Amino acid sequence: MRVYVPLTLPGLAQAHRTGAIGAGGPLTAYAVTPGLREWYVSDDIEELEYAALSRAAAGSLRLLAADPQAARRRVVVAVDVPDGAATADPDRGLDPASVGEVRIAGPVPLAKAAAVHADSDEAEADVTAAADALGAADLGDDDARFTVDGAEDHELLWYGVQEIPSLVG
Repeated sequence: MRVYVPLTLPGLAQAHRTGAIGAGGPLTAYAVTPGLREWYVSDDIEELEYAALSRAAAGSLRLLAADPQAARRRVVVAVDVPDGAATADPDRGLDPASVGEVRIAGPVPLAKAAAVHADSDEAEADVTAAADALGAADLGDDDARFTVDGAEDHELLWYGVQEIPSLVG
């Protein structure tokens, strides 16, 4: 099963150093779950995978909002895990805040990563503004929501796993 793990550049650097993502305990990721299929209303697996990636990018933005020292670039690592390793909470499956969310009990070897997706340098100003506005957007501020949506206008770039050292360097 392919899962999309939201990170920050410091989180990716730590995974690169240790060889594992999520060494501190359970890991939140995003995947094509029954809830995501129902929410997105599509049978196209590529569209569904993109939706899961987008949900993980939003998760990365939340991590950035919580870590003002992190470089303002969203990072998502696509990882292949055994089917039983990622579980969705059926009680939260249709909660808009957790659509596609899965939990992984322990660390995931970085060697299982298929790719890394990250913002380009050009997205940094919009991602910074979005991270700063996220709290107000969560409270219903329409202008803040518009700012947060501005980060989503930037497509994450694809990087091969072998490019991680240059991303975190």
